[in-house]
Amino acid sequence: MALIPSSFFGGRRGNIFDPFSLDIWDPLQDFPFTGGALSVPRSEFASDTAAVANTRIDWKETPEAHVFKADLPGLKKEEVKVEVEEGRVLQISGERNKEKEEKNDRWHRVERSSGRFLRRFRLPENAKVDQVRAAMENGVLTLTVPKEEVKKPEVKAIDISG
Repeated sequence: MALIPSSFFGGRRGNIFDPFSLDIWDPLQDFPFTGGALSVPRSEFASDTAAVANTRIDWKETPEAHVFKADLPGLKKEEVKVEVEEGRVLQISGERNKEKEEKNDRWHRVERSSGRFLRRFRLPENAKVDQVRAAMENGVLTLTVPKEEVKKPEVKAIDISG
């Protein structure tokens, strides 16, 4: 007797100990996207959403700079765009193209995301947005945003009379 009905997983169930054997339930699977901005085909919409969600980025702050590292495997630097907009918003965008399908190909699993991606970060006041540096190596985009030097307050000793 199963505690979770197989219909919960769309009638398809594999080994419960293998996280990749179960199809993920999509609550919007049967939702009709009609009209407006959501009039794209369902699979294209899901692909774009997955690409945005799967762009992993780390942001650390060192004494000298803010450093961003984005995992973008399989992308060339020409396929990635880095911009600073509205003064302090760092934007990383690009597109990962879908692999061309041949007529005789039989796919068993498609897990790599494709489509457009876009991530935005509001930079703090101490960021030197006009000096952003970007480098791409082995599918990792590294952005370095230098920080303004913190001016130490000038302390003046006052002699006490008396």
